[in-house]
Amino acid sequence: MPIPTTINFPSLKDKVSPEEWQARVTLAACYRLVAHFGWDDQIANHISLRVPGPDEHFLLNPFGLMFHEITASSLIKVDLAGNILSETDYKINKAGYIIHSAVHEHRPDALCVFHTHSTSGMAVSAHRDGLLPLAQTSLVALSSISYHDYEGVALNPDEKARLVADLGNEWTMILRNHGLLTCGISAADAFYRLYYLERACDVQVTALAGNMPLSFPSEEVQAITKEQGARAFGKGADLAWPALLRLVETEHNSFRI
Repeated sequence: MPIPTTINFPSLKDKVSPEEWQARVTLAACYRLVAHFGWDDQIANHISLRVPGPDEHFLLNPFGLMFHEITASSLIKVDLAGNILSETDYKINKAGYIIHSAVHEHRPDALCVFHTHSTSGMAVSAHRDGLLPLAQTSLVALSSISYHDYEGVALNPDEKARLVADLGNEWTMILRNHGLLTCGISAADAFYRLYYLERACDVQVTALAGNMPLSFPSEEVQAITKEQGARAFGKGADLAWPALLRLVETEHNSFRI
């Protein structure tokens, strides 16, 4: 039997609330953006978004689809206990559930959560000193940073408590020997933070590969830039998000299906 080149999911647009549908469209755009920038890892990794409303439900990708295939109707709604609330033939990635449910349960201000295994992100996660203050992009990313030690594939529910304890009140996390995690008050905010963190990791890997002495800004300048970065995230995300949506509209407008 030939393998289908596309997967068609029945539209949920008229079967869910307008608020949930908009959340689905927004999250599907996030998956397409991560694929566009090359931060995806085949069918691994995950992005989640809380569904508006009183219930603690969030959307997650179906396990088995690549990021460029994700559509609004293919996303799976789950609760904090991991129960699937959507009609779907797919399952969710258990590690994805462990990581994302931990953040959504303990950080109600974090509406969206990204987790990636990009090459540069994994490389920096293995650096003993973590993210270095090498460039403006790095300092902006360092305005909110935390670290979580590797415990193996995230299949143990007991890890949830340690993960959120390490995240604390920060918005970005380097999962040592693993990858990157960002969260935000909106999908735009979480993506913008991921973009800066990914770029900072690219800069670090490239700078270290040059095998030349490195120059660091003074501690005073580092502190100033981190403060500037912390203030800029919300406004920067709001400015960039419409342009990012235009990008995925141009390349992959099927995400709205």
